[in-house]
Amino acid sequence: MNRGKGRTSEGRYAYPNLDLVIHERARLSMMTSLIAHPKGLRFLDLKRLCNLTDGNLSRHLQLLASENLIAITKSYEDSRPQTWCRLTAEGKRRYVRYLSVLEQIVDDSAARNRSGDAVLAGSSGS
Repeated sequence: MNRGKGRTSEGRYAYPNLDLVIHERARLSMMTSLIAHPKGLRFLDLKRLCNLTDGNLSRHLQLLASENLIAITKSYEDSRPQTWCRLTAEGKRRYVRYLSVLEQIVDDSAARNRSGDAVLAGSSGS
């Protein structure tokens, strides 16, 4: 184990607080859609916004609900069943924390580029 000056950089880019439940593409698009619509969205609207199939959306909704990130309610409008989805307080908290980790990743990448270090130094073969 390195006990010298470089110790502070150990695990520097590991990002252990990156929420992998949210990080998956479909769930990220769902959470982003719901944060943009605080009153919630109907199933069909969420499906359209995220470009998901009924089955795929249902599966991800179940996972997000099991993590207490979203609340799902069912009602009727004009005698037609409607499923509504909205973020919970926990969902909002975790989404904001997720964004702060992404901001750290962007900041780390930008700082590296500003320092003159090429991100992929020498990999182009030129």
